[in-house]
Amino acid sequence: MTTLIIGAHGQVGQHIVKQLAATGETVYGGIRNAEQADTITQLGGQPRTIDLLGTAEDMVPAMAGVDTVVFAAGSGGSTGDDMTLNIDLDGAVKAMHATELADIKRFILISALGTDDRAFWNQSGIRPYYVAKYYADQWLRHRTDLDYTILRPGALTNDAPTGQISLDPATSDTKKITRRDVAAAVVAVVKHPQPKQIIELVNGNTPVAEALR
Repeated sequence: MTTLIIGAHGQVGQHIVKQLAATGETVYGGIRNAEQADTITQLGGQPRTIDLLGTAEDMVPAMAGVDTVVFAAGSGGSTGDDMTLNIDLDGAVKAMHATELADIKRFILISALGTDDRAFWNQSGIRPYYVAKYYADQWLRHRTDLDYTILRPGALTNDAPTGQISLDPATSDTKKITRRDVAAAVVAVVKHPQPKQIIELVNGNTPVAEALR
């Protein structure tokens, strides 16, 4: 099985590349420039350049030989609202279109917990981020024929991974999850497909592999 991670140089993306490559899978790390290539190679992946500001058609060559596309890209907290829309929304939609053009069926999108709650958007302080995530989710669900899985992790931390999650954040003691545990969840979904599913996750008491088998 071969997987392309779009946004492979990001914090979560790097963990996904490393963890998935460690299982023996072929992993392509989608990066925006050649300067990021060495990092992907050191993590066990094979770098492929993808420009999320370009066209969907331009992305298709990077998807050659790929079985599953994972969209882990994000504009990051240091950019403006325009880049949030360009990357988290439009970039995601173009990646979906490219996936279909490349005749790939499986698409995993990393979204965010709270995306369906407009009241939460206004309290979060980063409303444009949640707007982008919401409409990217909606496009994937209703405007594509992809076998999608949408992962909605809670607030991301750089704490040590626990290896345990909860898929019921409403009853959980925390609304947070480590980036490495999110990566482990992505690996589990790559290995054990969860088609047409929206999965909310935070750290909890169930081993990742058991929760997502």
